Amino acid sequence: MSSIFEAIVVPRTRDLGGGFEVRRVLPSAQRRTVGPFVFFDQMGPTVLRPGTGLDVRPHPHIGLATVTYLFEGEMLHRDSLGTVQPIRPGEVNWMTAGRGIVHSERTPPELRENGTRLFGIQTWVGLPREREEVDPSFVHHAEGELPMVDGEGKRLRLIAGALYGSRSPLAVFSDMFYADAALDGGARLELPADHEERAIYIAEGSVDIAGETFAAGRLLVFRPGAPVTMSAVGPARMLLLGGAPMDGPRHLWWNFVSSSQERIEQAKADWREGRFATVPGETEFIPLLEEPSPVLSS
Repeated sequence: MSSIFEAIVVPRTRDLGGGFEVRRVLPSAQRRTVGPFVFFDQMGPTVLRPGTGLDVRPHPHIGLATVTYLFEGEMLHRDSLGTVQPIRPGEVNWMTAGRGIVHSERTPPELRENGTRLFGIQTWVGLPREREEVDPSFVHHAEGELPMVDGEGKRLRLIAGALYGSRSPLAVFSDMFYADAALDGGARLELPADHEERAIYIAEGSVDIAGETFAAGRLLVFRPGAPVTMSAVGPARMLLLGGAPMDGPRHLWWNFVSSSQERIEQAKADWREGRFATVPGETEFIPLLEEPSPVLSS
């Protein structure tokens, strides 16, 4: 393995129910976080059969911001602030949980009759310690609002943070970058060394880096300051992500993230006792998982 790599993560597959699988990338044994990113799931690609759909029932979060980004399909977000927002490819939903929020994500009713495809990425961004208990909020940005870098066989959409001299309109809490890059076969892309922690996740196709070829379904984490140039082996698509390291370790337990184990325990009790706000129009919810594996991020 070239000296420019700090870790190579092969995600593990998890079934969320009904045959809907995700690839869990972060946290992993090889790497817990990349910049402020504490969680990373690939959803699909999958075909949702006619009469079915994705149904992630209402569940709580604290201490993080969720970032939903789709390549294909559509999801309908509802939360305890009263937000009802569809998300489509190229758009971004950024939900700040802070001191606590509840949300659901479902396939819209109009897409269930004939079936639909779904392919996207769900990430969690850990909040700085002084912002972990901010008021919950929700922001949506349409496809046309996000900066594009286009040319020489590359089409890059900046989802969050700053990269290649552009800045996303999305308000973030720390130094970070998150971008969707599509490359034609043979196209080359350099990853700037501006940020201390950097990684790419290959969603489709293959890329050559430092003489090694990597296929889809790999998270490549690079050493700080190392020069990184990617060359697409045929059409390829990847997520570029990273930023400043977290300001200390984070506890991850189920859907909760916090620098304090005591705060995690409080959130568990609050959900168990029904003290979180509810999602208007929703009657279902996901019960507290009593013993999911706790994870301590480094």
